Amino acid sequence: MATEATGEAEAAVGMPQLDFSTWPNQIFWLLVTLVVIYFVLSRIALPRIGAVLADRKSTITNDLAAAEELKQKAVAAEKAYADALANARTEAAKIVAAAKAEIQKDLDIATAKADAEIAAKAAESEKTIAVIRDGAAAAVAEVARDVAQDVVAVLGGSADAKAVQAAVTARLKG
Repeated sequence: MATEATGEAEAAVGMPQLDFSTWPNQIFWLLVTLVVIYFVLSRIALPRIGAVLADRKSTITNDLAAAEELKQKAVAAEKAYADALANARTEAAKIVAAAKAEIQKDLDIATAKADAEIAAKAAESEKTIAVIRDGAAAAVAEVARDVAQDVVAVLGGSADAKAVQAAVTARLKG
Protein backbone atom coordinates (compact mmCIF):
# COMPACT_ATOMS: atom_id res chain seq x y z
CA MET A 1 0.00 0.00 0.00
CA ALA A 2 2.82 2.29 0.51
CA THR A 3 3.62 2.16 -3.17
CA GLU A 4 0.05 3.01 -3.93
CA ALA A 5 0.26 6.05 -1.69
CA THR A 6 3.45 7.16 -3.38
CA GLY A 7 1.86 6.75 -6.78
CA GLU A 8 -1.12 8.78 -5.71
CA ALA A 9 1.12 11.46 -4.23
CA GLU A 10 3.04 11.66 -7.47
CA ALA A 11 -0.17 11.80 -9.42
CA ALA A 12 -1.40 14.65 -7.27
CA VAL A 13 1.74 16.73 -7.75
CA GLY A 14 1.38 16.96 -11.54
CA MET A 15 4.25 17.92 -13.79
CA PRO A 16 7.72 17.39 -12.25
CA GLN A 17 9.01 20.71 -13.59
CA LEU A 18 6.48 22.53 -11.44
CA ASP A 19 7.41 20.67 -8.28
CA PHE A 20 9.12 23.23 -6.03
CA SER A 21 11.19 20.57 -4.35
CA THR A 22 13.18 19.89 -7.59
CA TRP A 23 13.76 23.52 -8.57
CA PRO A 24 17.28 23.95 -7.16
CA ASN A 25 18.41 20.85 -9.06
CA GLN A 26 16.73 22.12 -12.27
CA ILE A 27 18.30 25.57 -11.91
CA PHE A 28 21.76 24.01 -11.44
CA TRP A 29 21.47 21.91 -14.59
CA LEU A 30 20.02 24.89 -16.48
CA LEU A 31 23.08 26.97 -15.57
CA VAL A 32 25.47 24.13 -16.47
CA THR A 33 23.71 23.64 -19.82
CA LEU A 34 23.76 27.38 -20.59
CA VAL A 35 27.49 27.62 -19.76
CA VAL A 36 28.26 24.60 -21.98
CA ILE A 37 26.17 26.04 -24.84
CA TYR A 38 27.89 29.44 -24.39
CA PHE A 39 31.37 27.89 -24.59
CA VAL A 40 30.43 25.70 -27.57
CA LEU A 41 28.95 28.65 -29.41
CA SER A 42 31.74 31.13 -28.54
CA ARG A 43 34.65 28.73 -29.20
CA ILE A 44 33.39 26.62 -32.13
CA ALA A 45 30.22 27.82 -33.87
CA LEU A 46 30.59 31.60 -33.82
CA PRO A 47 34.19 31.63 -35.17
CA ARG A 48 33.10 29.36 -38.03
CA ILE A 49 30.08 31.58 -38.76
CA GLY A 50 32.32 34.66 -38.61
CA ALA A 51 34.79 33.04 -41.01
CA VAL A 52 31.98 32.19 -43.44
CA LEU A 53 30.63 35.74 -43.21
CA ALA A 54 34.13 37.17 -43.77
CA ASP A 55 34.63 34.85 -46.78
CA ARG A 56 31.30 35.92 -48.22
CA LYS A 57 32.11 39.58 -47.65
CA SER A 58 35.53 39.25 -49.29
CA THR A 59 34.00 37.28 -52.20
CA ILE A 60 31.34 39.94 -52.70
CA THR A 61 33.94 42.71 -52.48
CA ASN A 62 36.19 40.92 -54.99
CA ASP A 63 33.25 40.28 -57.30
CA LEU A 64 32.22 43.94 -57.13
CA ALA A 65 35.79 45.03 -57.86
CA ALA A 66 36.00 42.59 -60.78
CA ALA A 67 32.63 43.78 -62.07
CA GLU A 68 33.79 47.40 -61.89
CA GLU A 69 37.00 46.51 -63.71
CA LEU A 70 35.04 44.63 -66.39
CA LYS A 71 32.67 47.58 -66.69
CA GLN A 72 35.62 49.91 -67.25
CA LYS A 73 37.05 47.50 -69.82
CA ALA A 74 33.65 47.34 -71.55
CA VAL A 75 33.47 51.14 -71.63
CA ALA A 76 37.00 51.29 -73.04
CA ALA A 77 36.15 48.60 -75.60
CA GLU A 78 32.99 50.47 -76.59
CA LYS A 79 35.00 53.69 -77.00
CA ALA A 80 37.60 51.85 -79.07
CA TYR A 81 34.82 50.34 -81.19
CA ALA A 82 33.23 53.76 -81.70
CA ASP A 83 36.62 55.25 -82.65
CA ALA A 84 37.34 52.38 -85.04
CA LEU A 85 33.89 52.75 -86.58
CA ALA A 86 34.39 56.51 -87.02
CA ASN A 87 37.82 55.91 -88.59
CA ALA A 88 36.36 53.26 -90.88
CA ARG A 89 33.59 55.62 -91.96
CA THR A 90 36.13 58.38 -92.61
CA GLU A 91 38.32 55.99 -94.57
CA ALA A 92 35.30 54.75 -96.53
CA ALA A 93 34.35 58.34 -97.34
CA LYS A 94 37.90 58.98 -98.56
CA ILE A 95 37.81 55.85 -100.71
CA VAL A 96 34.43 56.82 -102.15
CA ALA A 97 35.68 60.34 -102.90
CA ALA A 98 38.82 58.95 -104.56
CA ALA A 99 36.73 56.50 -106.60
CA LYS A 100 34.38 59.30 -107.64
CA ALA A 101 37.34 61.48 -108.65
CA GLU A 102 38.85 58.61 -110.64
CA ILE A 103 35.53 57.88 -112.33
CA GLN A 104 35.03 61.59 -113.07
CA LYS A 105 38.56 61.76 -114.52
CA ASP A 106 37.87 58.73 -116.72
CA LEU A 107 34.52 60.21 -117.70
CA ASP A 108 36.13 63.55 -118.60
CA ILE A 109 38.72 61.76 -120.72
CA ALA A 110 36.06 59.66 -122.43
CA THR A 111 33.88 62.76 -122.96
CA ALA A 112 36.80 64.69 -124.45
CA LYS A 113 37.65 61.75 -126.71
CA ALA A 114 34.00 61.43 -127.80
CA ASP A 115 33.79 65.19 -128.39
CA ALA A 116 36.95 65.04 -130.51
CA GLU A 117 35.56 62.10 -132.51
CA ILE A 118 32.24 63.88 -132.96
CA ALA A 119 34.03 67.08 -134.04
CA ALA A 120 36.19 65.11 -136.50
CA LYS A 121 33.15 63.31 -137.92
CA ALA A 122 31.22 66.59 -138.08
CA ALA A 123 34.11 68.25 -139.97
CA GLU A 124 34.32 65.25 -142.28
CA SER A 125 30.55 65.34 -142.78
CA GLU A 126 30.70 69.08 -143.50
CA LYS A 127 33.41 68.46 -146.09
CA THR A 128 31.30 65.71 -147.65
CA ILE A 129 28.23 67.95 -147.58
CA ALA A 130 30.25 70.78 -149.16
CA VAL A 131 31.46 68.43 -151.88
CA ILE A 132 27.89 67.20 -152.43
CA ARG A 133 26.59 70.79 -152.41
CA ASP A 134 29.23 71.90 -154.90
CA GLY A 135 28.46 68.86 -157.04
CA ALA A 136 24.75 69.54 -156.76
CA ALA A 137 25.22 73.22 -157.66
CA ALA A 138 27.27 72.23 -160.67
CA ALA A 139 24.66 69.62 -161.64
CA VAL A 140 21.88 72.18 -161.23
CA ALA A 141 23.78 74.69 -163.35
CA GLU A 142 24.33 72.07 -166.05
CA VAL A 143 20.70 70.93 -165.96
CA ALA A 144 19.56 74.56 -166.05
CA ARG A 145 21.79 75.27 -169.05
CA ASP A 146 20.51 72.21 -170.88
CA VAL A 147 16.91 73.02 -170.10
CA ALA A 148 17.39 76.66 -171.11
CA GLN A 149 18.90 75.64 -174.45
CA ASP A 150 16.08 73.17 -175.01
CA VAL A 151 13.41 75.74 -174.11
CA VAL A 152 14.95 78.32 -176.43
CA ALA A 153 15.16 75.69 -179.17
CA VAL A 154 11.54 74.63 -178.65
CA LEU A 155 10.37 78.21 -178.79
CA GLY A 156 12.03 78.49 -182.12
CA GLY A 157 15.02 80.54 -181.31
CA SER A 158 18.67 79.89 -181.48
CA ALA A 159 20.80 80.33 -178.45
CA ASP A 160 24.45 80.64 -178.18
CA ALA A 161 25.99 78.32 -175.54
CA LYS A 162 27.99 81.18 -174.01
CA ALA A 163 24.92 83.40 -173.72
CA VAL A 164 22.89 80.60 -172.10
CA GLN A 165 25.79 79.92 -169.72
CA ALA A 166 25.99 83.60 -168.74
CA ALA A 167 22.22 83.85 -168.23
CA VAL A 168 22.08 80.67 -166.06
CA THR A 169 25.08 81.78 -163.99
CA ALA A 170 23.55 85.25 -163.46
CA ARG A 171 20.24 83.72 -162.43
CA LEU A 172 21.82 81.20 -160.00
CA LYS A 173 23.85 83.92 -158.27
CA GLY A 174 20.80 85.82 -157.43
